[in-house]
Amino acid sequence: MPPAIGAPPAAGKLPQPPKSTPTFSPDDVTVLFVLGGPGAGKGTQCARLVSEHGFTHLSAGDLLRAEQERPGSQFGDLIKSYIKDGLIVPMEVTIQLLENTMADTLRKAGSAKGRFLIDGFPRKMDQAHKFEETVCPARMVLFYDCPEAVMEKRLLERGKTSGRADDNAESIRKRFRTFVETSMPVVDYYEREGKVIKIDATASPDKVSAATKKRLTEKLGSSF
Repeated sequence: MPPAIGAPPAAGKLPQPPKSTPTFSPDDVTVLFVLGGPGAGKGTQCARLVSEHGFTHLSAGDLLRAEQERPGSQFGDLIKSYIKDGLIVPMEVTIQLLENTMADTLRKAGSAKGRFLIDGFPRKMDQAHKFEETVCPARMVLFYDCPEAVMEKRLLERGKTSGRADDNAESIRKRFRTFVETSMPVVDYYEREGKVIKIDATASPDKVSAATKKRLTEKLGSSF
């Protein structure tokens, strides 16, 4: 678990010391943002890339859920409230958790080099800019495109066994609206930069996986 983060000021945001350069160099660290609506299958595809291609998968949502349950966390109640209402947790919390976990992963590996799939982040443009300024520029964005009706069906099914408070119809619809309003502009921005790999996520997991590998090979080479 990442180290504890200092208590936030009254505004509920984390103070961050100014950085002249990002913590990690893109020459050493490859970051792929993985975006798509709730239930698009991001976690499933990330798991396959981890097992077959050696990436480290960091789910922003999983880190936040773990942090809200961590004993002594100053952010547990704040995170719980935001997630329950389908809202975006203040970016300073999420970015610090991601940076801490990336540093911990490299330290345990005894290497300055690593490859990370950052799943479900950035969800807003200010998050994208802040992460790239302070942590590491992203190489590409994997965008799993899936209609709302398909995602809702998948999540309601998952909710029968997941135990997640946000796997219910009301929260799912709030999360989808939040995604369309705040996260699609992120996808559009990176698409203009020529950095988006768009995958049809309505197919079976095997077909989506095959399409993902094909497109990554086209963009990053056979040894991606």
